[in-house]
Amino acid sequence: MALKKFKPTTPGQRFKLVSAYDDITTATPEKSLLEPQRKSGGRNNEGKMTMRYMGGGHKQQYRVIDFKREKENIPAVVKTIEYDPNRTARIALLHYADGEKRYIVAPHGLKVGQEVLSGKGVAPEIGNTLYLSEIPFGTMIHNVELRPGQGAKMVRSAGSGAQLMSRDGKFAVLKMPSGETRLILQACKATIGLVSNGDHNLESSGKAGRSRWLGRRPRTRGVVMNPVDHPMGGGEGRASGGHPRTRKGTPAKGYKTRSKTKDSNKYIIERRKK
Repeated sequence: MALKKFKPTTPGQRFKLVSAYDDITTATPEKSLLEPQRKSGGRNNEGKMTMRYMGGGHKQQYRVIDFKREKENIPAVVKTIEYDPNRTARIALLHYADGEKRYIVAPHGLKVGQEVLSGKGVAPEIGNTLYLSEIPFGTMIHNVELRPGQGAKMVRSAGSGAQLMSRDGKFAVLKMPSGETRLILQACKATIGLVSNGDHNLESSGKAGRSRWLGRRPRTRGVVMNPVDHPMGGGEGRASGGHPRTRKGTPAKGYKTRSKTKDSNKYIIERRKK
């Protein structure tokens, strides 16, 4: 996955660095796997703004992704690698032997025409989904379930991958992309490989308008607000805002907000790196 740099013919082109989309094989999505997607603009059911800096954006359709991979031991062939406006990773269209079509999050290195499987006794190859009890130690995985049969909840964004370190009783020890080491039940599934589009974090939009296409409105910094609007507001001229805080007054840097009695604390062996 290469990046495309532009000649600075306009100010917006000067620092623009976007994906070349050379891994995309088709521009037309599978119609049976599309659903309408309505935008809220940050408003709730009363029409009141509850989330700021949201609005506009290009019209999008949701691609229904198979995060469960419950069609076990039924071979599927990769037909296309596609762009998905709803996520940073690429998606792959699978044609199963029984005729069904499904989208999955495409791992890095998955090719059109490749066969993928899921279930028990499956080879640990790229794109295959296995139970954590059967994956070899040291393997890079993604689309990890948090509870058996729930569907993948973790390690789904572009370029990310977790590593299976060891097994302890009924749990598997995983090193997450954040650096956190935690326990996951061995009955949970995960897919082999890293998530595709690993160069996503190097992209640069080049202009403010590109953020508007994504539905992001301009963000106002707290230090330029008035004291009535933000704890860091006020002061003569360009006065600094004092201690970094959120709009509600919670310290914004170095302050731990995670509950000490949170139920999942017992599954975390080592916290993520700061």
